[in-house]
Amino acid sequence: MSVSAAGRALSWNAPDGGRRIVVGIGEMAIADGPDDVLVTYGLGSCVAVCLFDPFARVAGMLHFLLPEARINPKRAVEQPEAFADTGIPLLLEAAAQHGLKKSRIRVRLVGGAEVANNPGGPLATGRRNILAARSVLWRYGLFVDAQDVGGASARTVHLAARDGRVLVFNGREQTKEI
Repeated sequence: MSVSAAGRALSWNAPDGGRRIVVGIGEMAIADGPDDVLVTYGLGSCVAVCLFDPFARVAGMLHFLLPEARINPKRAVEQPEAFADTGIPLLLEAAAQHGLKKSRIRVRLVGGAEVANNPGGPLATGRRNILAARSVLWRYGLFVDAQDVGGASARTVHLAARDGRVLVFNGREQTKEI
């Protein structure tokens, strides 16, 4: 079952017979088929939190926009997945309902770029997002296994439900697997 902030997940057939489930800004999804691929596009300062349990074959992804819900309380009520401190707990809860066990979880982070002209400036949203994700995960006793964070360019991320592979693309080029 897919879960997203709007109660829906866009999907279309992938070439291998599975579905590509698009996770938009401030949304999350849990893959419900072994051939499903969770995809999020254009991560700039936003961060994708990718979870995978290799035993239960549960894959989940959150695409959050900002580090803390207190930045925009109204939006936090309407769309808690838009924030690290409210979205990550929701992702963990939804994944656990599908069989994910904390002791087996693999966590990967992607994004957190500084795409503004002033990357060292006072806002530094990308850096703050990365730190917030790590902090929330740490409070749950989870650590990041792999990451592709920071820099100055946007990324697209694919998370395969079959094996937990996370592919990171910069433009049309696959830049790495984490």
